[in-house]
Amino acid sequence: MKTYMEFSVEMMQKIVAVDSPTGFTAQAADLVIGEYERLGYRPVKTRKGGVLVDLGGRDEENGVLLEAHIDTLGAMVAEVKENGRLRLSPLGGMNPYNGEAENCRIFTRGGKIYSGTLQLKNASTHVNLDYDSSKRSYETMEVVIDEKTSSKEETKQLGIRTGDIVAFDPRTVITDSGYIKSRFLDDKLSVGILLGFAKYLRDRGIVPERKIYQHISVFEEVGHGASGTVPAGVTEILAVDMGCVGEGLSCTEHQVSICAKDSAGPYHYDVVSALIAAAETGAVDFAVDVYPKYGSDADAALAAGYDVRHGLIGPGVYASHGYERSHKDGVEQTLRLLQSYLG
Repeated sequence: MKTYMEFSVEMMQKIVAVDSPTGFTAQAADLVIGEYERLGYRPVKTRKGGVLVDLGGRDEENGVLLEAHIDTLGAMVAEVKENGRLRLSPLGGMNPYNGEAENCRIFTRGGKIYSGTLQLKNASTHVNLDYDSSKRSYETMEVVIDEKTSSKEETKQLGIRTGDIVAFDPRTVITDSGYIKSRFLDDKLSVGILLGFAKYLRDRGIVPERKIYQHISVFEEVGHGASGTVPAGVTEILAVDMGCVGEGLSCTEHQVSICAKDSAGPYHYDVVSALIAAAETGAVDFAVDVYPKYGSDADAALAAGYDVRHGLIGPGVYASHGYERSHKDGVEQTLRLLQSYLG
């Protein structure tokens, strides 16, 4: 699966380069649609703006829906301040401590794009005697715009207003040793993996035993990404999202994680058991973990009332919702688990 691992990483790089905070995902969705079409599939854009594609399969009454999401953390302009700078409101769980001194882009409703930096107020350490003790929050931080503006009126003349989208620089790096470092690997790395799996099926001419759909959702970071768009005949939803790496968990960045339980409760026992069996049969390097603070598209579908089984897997990702890190090994193991389980 190394060829499809490299393709998945290439797709991730293309997708992560397109800003797509929750609510501002149309351009990224169009890019993904184009990639599916190049692979020979016929994707459709959902009313919510996600991407749904049918990968084929024999058993249409026992279908499986693979879920990943292209929406990311970001922010929205909450106020143009008297000093011309911007107070933000987060989109999703963007922690202000993780955003400090990060470069960003402001997208105006009029189509202009401005650059800026999220900084603590009075950010010069040679001046601010309270710099070390100051709490980082969206009330104590502000976007310094890279334009000559020092008043609310001057900033508004640029076309910037409340409700404009702010996207943060992903800073994507892939090392010679195979580590993948970037913001928004959650979940653009797994979107790349789903494209890689779709390419694997098409290249090999594989018709899966079960009908397989892929849904790239666009509101996962705010909790309702997959609360709709479940095709008829689907009996199982498998979220392919980031696998958690941290203290108290066994997964590493070199493995695929199978989640047994997250903050919404346990995943379907039979699905988790079948994933473990497939991993063992396929000699996949995997870990099983319980995530203490997590929610997935599969959870959202069940909360919306769908009568389906559900599961969650993904490549191990460290420093989630920050400057994240994974490894090509984790990508390959996730593809191998999908191959063993479905392909």
